[in-house]
Amino acid sequence: MTENCLVLIGSVAKTAELSISPAGIAHIKFSLEHRSLQTENGLTRQVFARMQVVATGQWSQNLSREIIVGSNVKVSGFINRHETRNGNPILVLHAQQIEMIN
Repeated sequence: MTENCLVLIGSVAKTAELSISPAGIAHIKFSLEHRSLQTENGLTRQVFARMQVVATGQWSQNLSREIIVGSNVKVSGFINRHETRNGNPILVLHAQQIEMIN
């Protein structure tokens, strides 16, 4: 099993935080909020999701100034399990591409 891809469009709910690893690699982290209407079994329902997004590398560092609260973005990447400081598991979207949407 190798497929793991997710595309999510939403608005930035938490401004991007930029950090540099000891190896000199840039990482940005922000929260993305998605709201939409989806059809399931012939019925329309409202859906809401908030997901943490992590982007790694020089390209992400350049985007960190554009990713502000309220910005609309399309994020493509893969999901991975992380643990919070309290040890709680969460799914995080590791961005491979981020597109700003007007």
